[in-house]
Amino acid sequence: MSTEWRTSSFSGGSNNCVELARGVEVAGVRDSKHRDGGALRLPSFAFDAFLAHVKK
Repeated sequence: MSTEWRTSSFSGGSNNCVELARGVEVAGVRDSKHRDGGALRLPSFAFDAFLAHVKK
């Protein structure tokens, strides 16, 4: 998985958001306020399906 964590440009500077790291096979999601608290790791295909569903 990529170690480059990203936040949405819509999140502002308040650190009240989630961060995303994408890799070829795995996507990671974590809380921007608790970066050392771990991350939710999902297979990329599952995360892509989640995003497609949210966008509907």
